[in-house]
Amino acid sequence: MSKETSPVKVTILEKEYLIACEEGEKESLRNSADYLNQKMNEMKKGGGVIGSERIAVMTALNITNELLAYKKDNQDYTSTIDSTLKRLQNKINDALARDTQMDMVNMEMESPVSQGG
Repeated sequence: MSKETSPVKVTILEKEYLIACEEGEKESLRNSADYLNQKMNEMKKGGGVIGSERIAVMTALNITNELLAYKKDNQDYTSTIDSTLKRLQNKINDALARDTQMDMVNMEMESPVSQGG
């Protein structure tokens, strides 16, 4: 089953584009286009790159670099969280094991020892 799409108009470097988009993705598309337009205008104003195609490629490289750096940071963060959670789980398991052992000792001490008779 295909989802309904409709055209969304976005402007990038003063050019308008119609892009087919699902209803629930329109805001995300507009935000992405606004971000791309902002970054491309920054590249253009920097003056070091001339021509729309070159501006687009350099901007794409910069955005890709940002994305990869974010992914690496996120992966490092996730790894740190996983390590911390494992350490905490081990501490909890150790504490529960000690508590169980103490309960067993207490039960043995409380139960009357039957002597033959």
